[in-house]
Amino acid sequence: MTIVQVALYAMIGGGALLALVRLARGPSLLDRVVATDTLLVIIAAGLAVHAALTQDPTVVPVLVVVALLAFVGSVSVARYVGGMLLRSGTGDGRDLGLPVAAEEREAGS
Repeated sequence: MTIVQVALYAMIGGGALLALVRLARGPSLLDRVVATDTLLVIIAAGLAVHAALTQDPTVVPVLVVVALLAFVGSVSVARYVGGMLLRSGTGDGRDLGLPVAAEEREAGS
């Protein structure tokens, strides 16, 4: 294993560790969703790096499945949260732990 391979795997592992910390700490639902999506992208990047370094084409279908899972998961959660905002009536997202827009904070002060 060369120094370049060790550096690549270390950076990917560090990014995955930071995404796991964000996933555990939250604090809101959308923070966890973004952390999960980021983790899936890092996993896909790790698979792509592994496939490129080992020149193994059998990893590519797994890479496609992980990328599709990340996309479908992000779209599904976005639609779910959007539907919750529409049903809540207020539309400000406070019941979901969403950040309040800066304009609303300034107007309320």
